[in-house]
Amino acid sequence: MKKTFSTLAITGAMLFTGVANAAVAIQETPAGDKSFHQELKQRFIEGGPGFMGIVLICLILGLAIAIERIIYLNLSTTNTKKLQKNVEDALASGGVDAAKEVCRNTKGPIASIYYQGLDRADESIDAAEKAVVAYGGVQMGQLEKNVSWLSLFIALAPMLGFMGTVIGMIQAFDKIEEAGDMDPALVAGGIKVALLTTVFGLVVAIILQIFYNYIVSKIDSIVNDMEDASISLIDLLVANKK
Repeated sequence: MKKTFSTLAITGAMLFTGVANAAVAIQETPAGDKSFHQELKQRFIEGGPGFMGIVLICLILGLAIAIERIIYLNLSTTNTKKLQKNVEDALASGGVDAAKEVCRNTKGPIASIYYQGLDRADESIDAAEKAVVAYGGVQMGQLEKNVSWLSLFIALAPMLGFMGTVIGMIQAFDKIEEAGDMDPALVAGGIKVALLTTVFGLVVAIILQIFYNYIVSKIDSIVNDMEDASISLIDLLVANKK
């Protein structure tokens, strides 16, 4: 995770530097010939390095967490029915040790829960059930790791944008007060820059919100599979005891 953060932070710094260098070229490009990419970079530069840089950091860190979680959750997904069938066959043919070996060779939290239950199958059904419930809670914590940080960046990005807008508006009114005259040309640039921070903050929040919803739905799906698998395992152990 730390390596992912470091890599993306460096990438973000390179991107920010590239955007700054591209501003000169954009200024020399005729307005009608600008692509969407060029226009986006120019608007980013016009927003100012202060709040726009912080919003960019929120995007980079948020994407780092989202990508890490998506990879982890996809690797944690298990074919529950296939695992249950393999464990059942192993119990019938080779006993608990054979079933534990099947779980040991299968990735994902469901296989780990099965292993914990089977590891205490010789004690009692209650002991196996308690082990499954306890280890299920541990696995849920692993699935939800760092998701709260993602929700923080979703809330923080637009708030920073709004703060930049408010500060920009205050500066615009300061210029009006100093000039003693309401000249639109005097404050138009400042107001435009102030509004750009809000726009980019909302864009970052929208992007991260899409990733967040996908991650939460993926976690819910895996947790449901874990609960179903736990019930199936206890039923399987009861039947095997008989």
